[in-house]
Amino acid sequence: MIKGLKLGYCLTGSHCTFSRSLSALRRLVDAGYDVQPIMSENAYNTSTRFFDADALRREVEELCGRAVIHTVRDAEPLGPRMALDLLVVAPCTGNTLAKMANGITDTAATMAIKAHLRSDRPLLIALASNDAMSANLSSLGSALMRRSVYLVPMRQDDPTGKPHSLVAELELIPECVELALAGRQMRPIFL
Repeated sequence: MIKGLKLGYCLTGSHCTFSRSLSALRRLVDAGYDVQPIMSENAYNTSTRFFDADALRREVEELCGRAVIHTVRDAEPLGPRMALDLLVVAPCTGNTLAKMANGITDTAATMAIKAHLRSDRPLLIALASNDAMSANLSSLGSALMRRSVYLVPMRQDDPTGKPHSLVAELELIPECVELALAGRQMRPIFL
């Protein structure tokens, strides 16, 4: 890790994975990365059985030492004016992945992704989707084919109960960040 590198860290609505994602975020901050937190509107505003929205925002802002970007307007400058060395989307829902694959920019998360990718800087996706191997399989394929897009290795979390679901090994995010910054994909992608 090189001191002074600026990361964006975006959470989208896979609420059941937030605890694991926050652990990875903590490791990145502890390693010395300068982290700008970003949240989709659903992640920012929705309280669930996993997290209270206000408590989650406070925890993320305390950890990163800055306010969460959570609107399309505030995410737009991330490419041209607020350059990030790398953007992590963890968790990245199938909905966000599909919007990215189809050029839809209607959330803070998708705007951050678009703004970041227009400068060909690395994007690291930690997928968490119940339909990754069905409705979102083409979106996953699209991500695999894109320049500057890297994936955190993933697995089926419940092959019997949720046969189309894939979830990234969020604990691998810090290692994947280092590889993506070097232009390399961690392998194998599917565990």
